[in-house]
Amino acid sequence: MKEKIKEYIIHNLDFLPPELIVIIVSAMPILELRGGLPLAYLHYDFSLVKSSILSVFGNILPIIPLLLLFQPISKWLLRYKWYKKMYDWLYHRTLKKSTSVEKYGAIGLMLFTALPLPTTGAYSACVAASIFAIRFRYAFLSISAGVIVAALIVGLGMFSFSIF
Repeated sequence: MKEKIKEYIIHNLDFLPPELIVIIVSAMPILELRGGLPLAYLHYDFSLVKSSILSVFGNILPIIPLLLLFQPISKWLLRYKWYKKMYDWLYHRTLKKSTSVEKYGAIGLMLFTALPLPTTGAYSACVAASIFAIRFRYAFLSISAGVIVAALIVGLGMFSFSIF
C-alpha cells in the first residue's frame, strides 16, 4: 500500500521540484520519513545527507499542528458517531503500541518515534503524547529527536544495503 501511495504522489506531483516532493511525502501519515528518505536517496539520487535533511524536515513539519490541534479538534468531532468509532480504534491501538510512552514519558515517546516500524512514527507519537498528556515542549522535542534517530536508522540501513 505504501508503494502505491508513493507512486501516486510522485506521478501527480511531478511538476514540483523533487526536494518539495520528498518533503511532502515525509510529512504524510503512513509514509513519513520511512517513505521520504528512500524516495530521495534511491529515486532522486540525492546524497544521504540531503535525503536525511529533507525527510527530517518534512516529518517534523506536522508535529506542531498535530500536538496543538489534535485534542481540541477531537473533542469537537467526538459528537459524531463516525469519528467516535475511529477515535476509539486509534486510542486503543495507540495504547497497545505505546507502553514505553506510558512507562517512560517523553523518553519513551522518543523511542516510540525512533523505531522505524509500521504504526510508529511522528503521527502516532503525537496521538500518544495527547493521550498521556505529555507537555507540548517535551513532546515536540522528544518526537523531533525520535525522527532524527529514525533518519539515522533508515539511512544506515539504506547505506549498508547499497554497499553490498
